[in-house]
Amino acid sequence: MQLETLTLTVQDHIATVRLNRPDKANAMNATMWQDIRLAFDWIDGQVDARVAVLDGEGRHFTAGIDLAMMMGLAPQIQDPCDGRTREALRRVILDMQDTLTSLERCRKPVLAAIHGACVGGGIDLICCADMRYCSADAYFSIKEIDIGMVADVGTLQRLPKLIGSQGLVRELAYTGRRVEATEAQQIGLVNRVYDSREALQAGVHELAATIAAKSPLSIRGTKEQLNYARDHSVADGLNYIATWNAAMLMSEDLSKAMMAGKGATPAFRN
Repeated sequence: MQLETLTLTVQDHIATVRLNRPDKANAMNATMWQDIRLAFDWIDGQVDARVAVLDGEGRHFTAGIDLAMMMGLAPQIQDPCDGRTREALRRVILDMQDTLTSLERCRKPVLAAIHGACVGGGIDLICCADMRYCSADAYFSIKEIDIGMVADVGTLQRLPKLIGSQGLVRELAYTGRRVEATEAQQIGLVNRVYDSREALQAGVHELAATIAAKSPLSIRGTKEQLNYARDHSVADGLNYIATWNAAMLMSEDLSKAMMAGKGATPAFRN
């Protein structure tokens, strides 16, 4: 798939999505926002892709939203009626939210591999991934507060559920301070810190390969259930999984896994 601001490849059932504006520290311009949604919608429907890895080209994962994009919004939404101008801005924000939600909507697990800076909109982006890993040089910042705005595309909604501390999220959101890689692991923002970018990419792709070898039907169902359980009560989640497995449990993947024998890896269809 050809995209202007990303590269996208699929090999050995692993889709690799790479932010590709290295000369701009992978700042997220208008085209990149659209490309991200196109990429993950495509991965969702691409049967050969069982898992996705998201990383960035160049020195940084991403510097967040491109400020030139923000400065260019006013002429695009302007209307003689103030109410219609505000309505247009709301629609822009909702569309940007939907772009990042495409990572959650994608049925395949998304692993974020983060190096260098991950700030502002980058935090919104990685909060939508299933898992996050980083190299030792990575740092994170909810930078919106420093440009006089409220983060509006997911960080304030998703981050409290990821790290489980309202107080810490509020500290980070109110101050915009940097969180270095070690602290990011300590608070649960990332699963693991790797010594270098090379080790990060190798380690994340090894994890992705492990996931890709599992039953694709079961992996997709597991992601569905985890996302649902996050936003619903335990009782609701239990009811949903009972209905889900009543429909999905008796699959050929179950038979293959049970017949494979101890230590053997069954070959699953996509």
